[in-house]
Amino acid sequence: MEILRVENLSKVYGKGLAKVVAIDNISFKVDKGEFVAIVGASGSGKSTLLHLIGGVDRPTNGKVFIDGKDIYKWGDDELAIFRRRQVGLIYQFYNLIPILNVEENITLPLKLDNRTVNEKKLNETIKLLGLDSRRKHLPNELSGGQQQRTSIGRAMITSPAIILADEPTGNLDSKSSDEIVSLLKKSNRDYKQTIIMITHNMEIAKIADRIIKIEDGRIVKEV
Repeated sequence: MEILRVENLSKVYGKGLAKVVAIDNISFKVDKGEFVAIVGASGSGKSTLLHLIGGVDRPTNGKVFIDGKDIYKWGDDELAIFRRRQVGLIYQFYNLIPILNVEENITLPLKLDNRTVNEKKLNETIKLLGLDSRRKHLPNELSGGQQQRTSIGRAMITSPAIILADEPTGNLDSKSSDEIVSLLKKSNRDYKQTIIMITHNMEIAKIADRIIKIEDGRIVKEV
């Protein structure tokens, strides 16, 4: 069952001599429960593509459908609500709120949406993340790996249609990187969570069901 469809997506910055084509007429589909890695060198357009898929930026041309909905038909307010409810975003640098503890950071998307926290799901998520003993700790009391696990929990707690991870291991040592990759794979396998992960590391990309390679804003290979 299709969860994501990207049609003829393009993103152009600037005009004339300053024109930069970051994404050049990209199309692909992702099925529900699939784990897809998008790989490419720095400047290839992979992060721009992820932001367009997640509704963080608007394309110059083309369409993005998530769970059958054409997300760029909406205004900014409607799109922000949809993104908060249906798209889980994981970044390289965690983006945790420093004055909130682990539990509060994880449940923040629900609180912003005035939704009740399901305590059973919260406890299951924190246990899955291996953060039971850290749930009342602030971000500055956590290791890099623990902070990234917290950000993964924040992305998961709303049961989004899709999780988008932008270089989620890029700021971690090899041991913490392995833990994060294993956690994402477990979320995909055990909870059927759809995940699209950006990475420049082919070894990490190999855990995915499918690898899409992009160069100069175009898909050049799928395996």
